[in-house]
Amino acid sequence: MNFRPPRTVSTQLINSSGTSALEREIIGEKAASLGRAGRLVQQTLKILHDLGGQDVDRPAAVQSAADAVQSYFVQRELCGLINHDGPIEDYAIPPEVLARLGAV
Repeated sequence: MNFRPPRTVSTQLINSSGTSALEREIIGEKAASLGRAGRLVQQTLKILHDLGGQDVDRPAAVQSAADAVQSYFVQRELCGLINHDGPIEDYAIPPEVLARLGAV
């Protein structure tokens, strides 16, 4: 049995130019970069959570998490995602980290 993609898909693939291939590559790189930034946010927030409230290393961990979150937000904006309410809730970003970013 042969599989034939729908006419619209096959036409796009046949007529695709180097520009569209480049655009697909850029979109893939943006997605991969956003995924790496998200994993870094998770790691830094886990370290911050594991430290507890009165640890001497806490200020450095808060700053590290704030740097990771800021990088993640910038990467999201480069992908066209400007509302950060979802990730703030999903990652449970603490207010002290958001305060380092200037958020109230």
